[in-house]
Amino acid sequence: MQTTVTFEIADAPPPRLDKALARDVPQDAALSRSRLAKLIADGAVQVDGVSVTDPRFRVAAGAQISITVAVAQESHITGEEIPLTVVYEDDDLIVINKPAGMVVHPAPGTPSGTLVNALIHHCGDGLSGVGGMKRPGIVHRIDKETTGLLVAAKSDQAHNGLAKQFADHTVARRYLAVCYGVPSSNDPRLRGIKGTSFEPGNILKVQTFLGRHKTDRQKQAVSFDQGRHAVTRARVIEELGQPAAAALIECWLETGRTHQIRVHLAHCGHALIGDPVYGGRRKLSSKAVGEDGVTAAHGFARQALHAATLGFRHPVTGESLEFAAEMPADMTELASALRTSA
Repeated sequence: MQTTVTFEIADAPPPRLDKALARDVPQDAALSRSRLAKLIADGAVQVDGVSVTDPRFRVAAGAQISITVAVAQESHITGEEIPLTVVYEDDDLIVINKPAGMVVHPAPGTPSGTLVNALIHHCGDGLSGVGGMKRPGIVHRIDKETTGLLVAAKSDQAHNGLAKQFADHTVARRYLAVCYGVPSSNDPRLRGIKGTSFEPGNILKVQTFLGRHKTDRQKQAVSFDQGRHAVTRARVIEELGQPAAAALIECWLETGRTHQIRVHLAHCGHALIGDPVYGGRRKLSSKAVGEDGVTAAHGFARQALHAATLGFRHPVTGESLEFAAEMPADMTELASALRTSA
């Protein structure tokens, strides 16, 4: 089945067809720039009744546009009945509190059992189509072993709107983490680490580039001359141990890069407890956190990181939304054990 979107090019159009379409296409058509580019290439766009496949075609004001759009097809990804903790859901989007151990999207190493598989089953006919397929629109991800809040789109319009907010860095995200040591402005060592500074309120700021590690392609690495710009901020919520040997911290992102919090904190010498990739071989002293604390930290099976809050503007209604998820039991128990003094 197909549907047709028709509209007129407004005054003073951009010189290229693709840009003019992106500007003037009705919002409720929910056609992204990339989708429009594909539709042009596929011959699905007509200007004044003539098919145009050149995105550079100069279109005039008043031109009548007709775009033939196929009704969303079923995804090749299979839905699976996997339990989900749904925090919020409407016709356009869904917010999930993801558990540890769940991969967000199918990949060669994890073709099933992912959040996307679960969402396809959960949403069923509620998925109106993203990019021409009935599938959830993944606009951001959190690592497999990181817990917490994640939003996914159920329609093209929601997907486009959410993706733009993430690209513009207007989405509010806060994380809770448990790290080795206490990242404090009173520590002269931190002030000597390149890319590290402190803002008022004892807020740690880490500003570097991030890119693939030169020898381990599964890891990210800090750089100061190449990669993608990344900024992380963190503040101490609670010092853990006597004397303090670890900390419960709150982190927030100015940018959203792969493994960003984990890499930046490790760069500062405050790696997350349990992080198998960036945590190194650090150990805590029983004099500071007691034997129970040492055992809890040593046995913590994942990076101690939780996406605790998520705030954004609803991409369809414009309503301001904010969600919170309590720290999971394993992190709560870890922090409790680390409070124990010898």
